[in-house]
Amino acid sequence: MKDILQSTFAGKRIFLTGHTGFKGAWMVPLLRELGAAHIVGYALPPETRPSMFDVIEVPQLCESVLDDLRDRQRLAKALSDAKPDFVFHLAAQSLVRRSYRDPIDTFESNILGTVNLLEAVRHYEGACTTVVITTDKVYRESAPGEVRFEDDPLGGHDPYSASKAACEIVCDSYRQSFFDPTKIQAHGKSLATARAGNVIGGGDWCEDRLVPDIARALVAGRKIRVRNPNSVRPWQHVLESLSGYLMLASKMAASPGEFCRSYNFGPDTRDSLRVEDVVKQAIAVWTSLGGVGEYFVDADANAPHEAGFLQIDSTRARGELGWTPKYDATQAIEKTITWYRNYQTGPWALTRQQILDYLG
Repeated sequence: MKDILQSTFAGKRIFLTGHTGFKGAWMVPLLRELGAAHIVGYALPPETRPSMFDVIEVPQLCESVLDDLRDRQRLAKALSDAKPDFVFHLAAQSLVRRSYRDPIDTFESNILGTVNLLEAVRHYEGACTTVVITTDKVYRESAPGEVRFEDDPLGGHDPYSASKAACEIVCDSYRQSFFDPTKIQAHGKSLATARAGNVIGGGDWCEDRLVPDIARALVAGRKIRVRNPNSVRPWQHVLESLSGYLMLASKMAASPGEFCRSYNFGPDTRDSLRVEDVVKQAIAVWTSLGGVGEYFVDADANAPHEAGFLQIDSTRARGELGWTPKYDATQAIEKTITWYRNYQTGPWALTRQQILDYLG
């Protein structure tokens, strides 16, 4: 994988939305290690303190443009000025609970933001490969044990899930209306979408997410509150999903007009764990590193609805792209908790070493 990605991205220009967020802040140093010549990040300022963006000093690694996706003219100018070979759209309002509190911002940011990004790509004079990141929550809610495939019906109970399902529909419309893969020689634009499961890793401090909640409690010496102990999610390290996005873009660039569709990037089925099991494993890692941790279950009967079971099938990505997960859930949890335990002594060196270890 490392050789393929280096041969694809070495010397290339990248336009990345969401570089101030958790996944985007990991994507920048990953692309730097792969030899990208110039990276332009476009996003709102980081929302958390601390943030991965600040901790590893992302502005030292790329050209950082702090602006709003909903400003169509500024976004179009930033993309045009970047002259990208590749566009990765990661920026989003990505929190389910916040989407209940502020559905308007969620729908505007996620749907209109995506439309504005695709319009900027459409009017960009050069050829480029674009990957839009959505989520495993774009599917209609699953029954216990039901696995979702890329061609399954889209849906979305909560505003966040609905907004990302709408993004998929928007992308499909642009692909059929403006970026027809059979006419790639005329417009030069390849477009695909990527759907990943629950992504974990060091440097995520978002509200109402399990692993950041665990990390905050462990660092502060508090007991971890567990709201939904029996919810099942597919857990994977952030570098797994990012490598999937890059493998998809690599294939698209090598064969323009092919691979312009949706792809799931999820872990093996055995890595779909109950929330309580993730908490137990995290405490075990923290304890092995010299810390102390405990948890308690405190379910909120009035909590907004969240899907109790999520699992996606990644056969398409494995077969067509040659992508496969490198870490199991236990390894992902170990690397994540290790990062939080040690980051204050050297966050950049720790992050870079985890990237190098992953790339092999």
